[in-house]
Amino acid sequence: HCNAGSLATVQLGTVGAVLRVMHKDETLKLLWVDETRPVLQGARLSAWEYHYDGIPLKLITDNMAGFVMQQGKVDAIIVGADRIVANGDFANKIGTYTLAVLAKEHGIPFFTVAPLSTIDLSLKSGNEIPIEERKPEEVLTCGGCKIAPDVDVYNPAFDVTPHKYLTGIITDRGVVWPPFERNLKRLFKGQL
Repeated sequence: HCNAGSLATVQLGTVGAVLRVMHKDETLKLLWVDETRPVLQGARLSAWEYHYDGIPLKLITDNMAGFVMQQGKVDAIIVGADRIVANGDFANKIGTYTLAVLAKEHGIPFFTVAPLSTIDLSLKSGNEIPIEERKPEEVLTCGGCKIAPDVDVYNPAFDVTPHKYLTGIITDRGVVWPPFERNLKRLFKGQL
């Protein structure tokens, strides 16, 4: 969902690093990439990047993810994070929350991947994360072509996924398991 590979971060990326290791170890059989509306980072960036690396993938629209899960074609979901707070709630590209709820409904493990620098223990819950609202043109147009009438648009760039949907948080220092509030603190003390 969106892009957390080398194009968005550095070197191998965050999610990109996990996927590349899984591909190298032959534990990644097929990567489902959703195009991530409204600006299609999954299609424009992730699909290009992982295809270039030879990772087998299928591109879907983000509203197809639930159906793909329902068909039993997903073993785990791994997404990036723009900010993780003290209780494990995290903000990521809009649509991540929807994937988390669908994963829970279908019994699919759901992970987020982020470097230690993304974790902000000064915020207690996801309710404290400010959410950027972006330009209406992102929704009203596609590739510079107008696709909707001039109507009011609500265009949050991110959503917040509550920690109750998370199986684990993969960091550059190790995997953090629930309870996140306790174990994220331990991560910073080097006690994982």
